[in-house]
Amino acid sequence: MAVLEVRNLSKSFGSLEVLKDISFKVEKGQVIAVIGPSGSGKSTLLRCINQLEKADGGSVCVCGMDMLQKNKSGKTVYADNKILREIRLKIGLVFQNFNLFPHMTVLKNVTEAPIRVLKMPKDKAESLALELLGKMGLEDKANSYPYELSGGQQQRVSIARALALNPEVLFFDEPTSALDPELTGQVLKVIKELADNNMTMVIVTHEMAFARDVANYVVFMDGGVIIEEGSPEQVFGNTSNERTKQFLSRYNQG
Repeated sequence: MAVLEVRNLSKSFGSLEVLKDISFKVEKGQVIAVIGPSGSGKSTLLRCINQLEKADGGSVCVCGMDMLQKNKSGKTVYADNKILREIRLKIGLVFQNFNLFPHMTVLKNVTEAPIRVLKMPKDKAESLALELLGKMGLEDKANSYPYELSGGQQQRVSIARALALNPEVLFFDEPTSALDPELTGQVLKVIKELADNNMTMVIVTHEMAFARDVANYVVFMDGGVIIEEGSPEQVFGNTSNERTKQFLSRYNQG
């Protein structure tokens, strides 16, 4: 069964149609890279799936639970709040600008959700947080505050915070766009390790070499529609689609 299934998703802001009939699915352990030019609808797609924006039409199913679907009269309706909350616990989102709580230590940033949302005992939450921070190479930063960290370190804390809720699928919205090239490598290394450990992920990225290396499926969006999708070998190395070729020509792909 697919962890995530999106069908005919649409979203408009006023007269601007941002998502037009988007359909794809994500199987357990799969890593999907969503690529495309700025303004193509990639971030809006993630925000709709993560309930940060309301979609206008279509259906989204997460771990067998319908988040939104058409009712008998053909109107798109959302599930009740109980199901929406259950779905939120199945998915994690890492933002491009970290979104850490500035007044909390690194440890508190990572333990806050497990304690408040999952009702996890404090000692267990802290033990989990320290384990995750260790995997991020940040075990010595537990008592630091976000302002004391580099951008790359803050982003790794964000990843640890998302993992602390043990999501079924992890979303990344341009996880390296706010970082300089040196720090980008640190974050991409962590994401690559998650992929190697079969973490289910959907990654919106402008890092084409990384997308080619880490993803086992690629979705290319432009103008609110999916132009092409397939294996990295197909999309990056063997596409016959002129729009895909035009987009990728800006990158030095071998």
